[in-house]
Amino acid sequence: MVKHIILWQLKDEYTEEQKKEIRAGIKEGLEGLVGKVPGLLEVKVRTEFLPSSTADVMLDTTLQDAEALKGYAVHPAHVAVANSKVRPYTKARVCMDYEI
Repeated sequence: MVKHIILWQLKDEYTEEQKKEIRAGIKEGLEGLVGKVPGLLEVKVRTEFLPSSTADVMLDTTLQDAEALKGYAVHPAHVAVANSKVRPYTKARVCMDYEI
């Protein structure tokens, strides 16, 4: 199995209320991909964090294998969520993928 972890920072131009709505949209969109993308076993999106955090959203996914990760990256359902709910609102992205 493979873990795919991403941390995002939202753009500074949004108010705290807007950021709360954006985080909720990201969570709903990404967690809704389970069952739609082959090999995607689990998705957890964290949107609540301590003040010491430097990220606004964390994505924690479990996939069947490295091939499933490649497929996930280009799957139309994932691309649609990324293009509509994530990319327009984020300024920074950090990713780590590893085998478990």
